[in-house]
Amino acid sequence: MALERVRRTRKGEFLVRLTVSEREAIRGVPGMLRELLTDADPATDPALQRLFPSAYVDDPERSAEFAHMVHDDLLAQRLAAVDTMERTIEADRLSADEVTAWLATINDVRLMLGVRLEVTESSTPLDFDDDDDRAASYAVYAFLSWLEEDVVSALAGAKR
Repeated sequence: MALERVRRTRKGEFLVRLTVSEREAIRGVPGMLRELLTDADPATDPALQRLFPSAYVDDPERSAEFAHMVHDDLLAQRLAAVDTMERTIEADRLSADEVTAWLATINDVRLMLGVRLEVTESSTPLDFDDDDDRAASYAVYAFLSWLEEDVVSALAGAKR
C-alpha cells in the first residue's frame, strides 16, 4: 500500500502529508501556471491552446465566439486556483475547495508540461536523457501525475 500524501479526514478536511523535498518540488507549480496564463500568446503557444481548446474545431467563427464568451471566466477560475494553491502550499490541512484548487492547478501544469515535453502515453523517464534539461521537467510531470492521482482518490473518498 502506497503512502497517501493527501487524505480526507472524518471532518471532511484533507490532510496533506508531503515531505520537505516534495513541497519544494511543487512550490513553483502555481507560478509556472500563472506565467503561462498571463504572459503566453494564445495564438502561438500550444500549451495555452491545450488549456483553452477550440470548442468547434471545424468552425473557427463559432469557436471564436465561444472563446469570447467564456475565456475570461475560465482564466479567472484558473488564476483563483493558482492563488489558492500558492497561499496554501505549506498547509497540512486543506478544505475541499482548497484541495480542488490544488487539483485544478496540478492538472493544468501537467497539461502544460506534457505539451512542452511532447509526452505520450508510452513516454517513460528513459525518453529524457539525464543531462537533458527536459529530464527535470519530466520528473516534475511524473510527480504531479502521481500527486494528482492521490488528490483525486482523496476527493473521491477512495480507501487504499
